[in-house]
Amino acid sequence: QLQLVESGGGLVQPGGSLRLSCLASGLTLDYYAIGWFRQAPGKEREGVSCISGSDGSTYYADSVKGRFTISRDNAKNTVYLQMDSLKPEDTAVYYCAAPPFKLCVSFSSSLFGFWGQGTQVTVSS
Repeated sequence: QLQLVESGGGLVQPGGSLRLSCLASGLTLDYYAIGWFRQAPGKEREGVSCISGSDGSTYYADSVKGRFTISRDNAKNTVYLQMDSLKPEDTAVYYCAAPPFKLCVSFSSSLFGFWGQGTQVTVSS
């Protein structure tokens, strides 16, 4: 079974940056697509970004496009989410997740069968 562990969350001021990490174990990471999701209090979980495990194609939600960058380091079995120009509305618990295939088909949570425990990101002055 694939296990995913997020890290890198914390408290940051508006306009600041954080880099989240998703460490995979159990199977080789590059076999899987990896998506980042977030859930703020009182809101539905939403897809943020995804990177394909086949060709490395990347996808972003409109709300983060141009500010967030997803990347992977297959040697370290890790996917990163670089978050720049953070806004208070980015405050949420961030999760990484994987579907049982290589492609980023959509941001539908139901397609992602493997989930990390989440890491809290708080953007506040």
